[in-house]
Amino acid sequence: MRPLLITDCDEVLLHMVRHFRTWLDEAHQIDFEIGAGDFATSIRRRDGVALERERMWELLGGFFPAEMARQTLVPHAAEALASLAGQADIVVLTNLTDGCNQARVDQLAAFGIHHRVVTNQGGKGGPVAALVAEHGDPVTVFVDDLAVHHDSVARHAPGVHRLHMVSDETLAAAMPAAPAAHARIDDWREAEGWIAARFAAGTAAEA
Repeated sequence: MRPLLITDCDEVLLHMVRHFRTWLDEAHQIDFEIGAGDFATSIRRRDGVALERERMWELLGGFFPAEMARQTLVPHAAEALASLAGQADIVVLTNLTDGCNQARVDQLAAFGIHHRVVTNQGGKGGPVAALVAEHGDPVTVFVDDLAVHHDSVARHAPGVHRLHMVSDETLAAAMPAAPAAHARIDDWREAEGWIAARFAAGTAAEA
């Protein structure tokens, strides 16, 4: 039975926040201070007024899928996945609406990444547990940039190894390590070795 790698996409495989910021500036005259807090507090109109949370979600909906072509590949991500695919099954678990699934599949394929894509809304613990069960409960590694998802996976699938990764340097500098993750690595060259070592050990994570 092959191990399983479940990885997020935005700020793990593809850069997103820097391109979202550029689009907000160009198309909406909105400032986005990366690393200043969550989106609700870091996105402001030019008059300095914070956006309502509902408007923030509308803007994200405007970026996905229409502006996804702006996104760029995280350095060394494609090479690491290609190497790990020789020993493990790989699933991309991404928090987008289901209507964006094919757009994400096509987007990743353009960068040479051809793996199953599962779209999700909300916490990732339940979907991770379901994927682990579907694959026969193998040794599994989960990679994500958001602490809330590591906490969710820790509660729903405690035997999964959890790696916290934030690829954008500005965002990474402002984001503390996720308490529920087993490790924090922001570079795929190092992360590949950490993941491969978990697979080679062949044991579940300590809760």
